[in-house]
Amino acid sequence: MFRAFGRWVKALGYLITGQMDAARRTLDSNPHVMGAKYDDIIKDKTDQIHQYKQAVASLIAQQESKVQKVKDLTEEVSKLERLKAGALAKAKKTLDTLKSQGMSTADIQESEDYKICQNAFQDFSTTLGEKQVRIEELEKDLEEYGKRITDHKVQLTSLLRDIEDIRVEKSDAVADVITATQEKDIADTLAGIAKDGTAEELQRMRQLRQELKAEAKISQELAGTDTKAQEAEFMEYARQDQSAGEFEALLGLAESTDAGGAQPETDAGESSLPE
Repeated sequence: MFRAFGRWVKALGYLITGQMDAARRTLDSNPHVMGAKYDDIIKDKTDQIHQYKQAVASLIAQQESKVQKVKDLTEEVSKLERLKAGALAKAKKTLDTLKSQGMSTADIQESEDYKICQNAFQDFSTTLGEKQVRIEELEKDLEEYGKRITDHKVQLTSLLRDIEDIRVEKSDAVADVITATQEKDIADTLAGIAKDGTAEELQRMRQLRQELKAEAKISQELAGTDTKAQEAEFMEYARQDQSAGEFEALLGLAESTDAGGAQPETDAGESSLPE
């Protein structure tokens, strides 16, 4: 029982689904509905492209930010190179000065001025190395960013081209539906299976006319009016024939006709006069 009920529910679902699919197909076949659906598709794709553009724009902004960092770091590296060279130049000058004062190499290396120049030179060198490494990392990132942005731009161009193609397809699809519908209506009309209101109304009028004629005929037969009509027709013919005979008699045509006819035979010995 439960299985039968389940099959019944499933069959009912199939029926409803089929009716919905048929109704949807009929609705989708309407040119206005089809055009509106294409507009929705175009809008959705346009929104997606807009979001895509925003993502690519964010990527470009990050690229520009990294480019600016590379510029800033390059300026800092250039400055550090100069500072490093300055520290080295000052160290040489300090070395020459202290040597002229008769200080030994060990004493010079322990002197405060020499250590200041040495520490500065080392700091500048260390910082310079770090910034150069950072510049190399940023340059690699920029190279990768450039490739990704180029790919995204190509993809965006393709998507924009797809939207233009869909717009053209929309016009073609709506035109095809209208043309196909008109051609189907014409073909159905020629085949005698037209569904337009004019053809159906004409067919109904023809059918009604035939039915009314048949009803009138049946009514005449049941009421006997057809017999009376025949009798009236016969009486009219009799009247016309009698009138014609009377007319001929007045003109003497009836006598001429009688005179020209055969005479009755009499006996040779009898007189024609009455006794």
